[in-house]
Amino acid sequence: QPRSPCCCLAWTLLIGTMNSLVFLLNLLLMFVIFTVVLLPTIVVVYFGFQCHSQVLHSSARYCKSILDDNSSSALIILGFVIMSPLLVVAMAIYCSLARRLQLLVCFQPYSLALYKGGRCCHPGEGAPCCARGRGRQLKAWV
Repeated sequence: QPRSPCCCLAWTLLIGTMNSLVFLLNLLLMFVIFTVVLLPTIVVVYFGFQCHSQVLHSSARYCKSILDDNSSSALIILGFVIMSPLLVVAMAIYCSLARRLQLLVCFQPYSLALYKGGRCCHPGEGAPCCARGRGRQLKAWV
């Protein structure tokens, strides 16, 4: 049975807000995981650029005594070389965590705002935003 226009608007705003919060949660989780995993790359490239005479040429003691231009260039190259495998590791960690928490199941379709009697979650999904424990395992592929 279709909802009234006012009720449809209210449900649309509610579902849009909920989907936005789930999106922001996914974005925050991805940002934290990528920042932690890519921290070695960030540090190595930062020190390489900071101590290179052609870029920033810091007057810090370690730049003068330990790192010259050649070692700074080596740090920059090393940082970009180790970035690729660390990106793969970070994406694998995010995907496994998002699948385990079933965060992508929490997005709700806007058709729930149009008709009465629709459920927010389908039976057996078991996502954190839904009722848990129906025993069916959700697969991301078919």
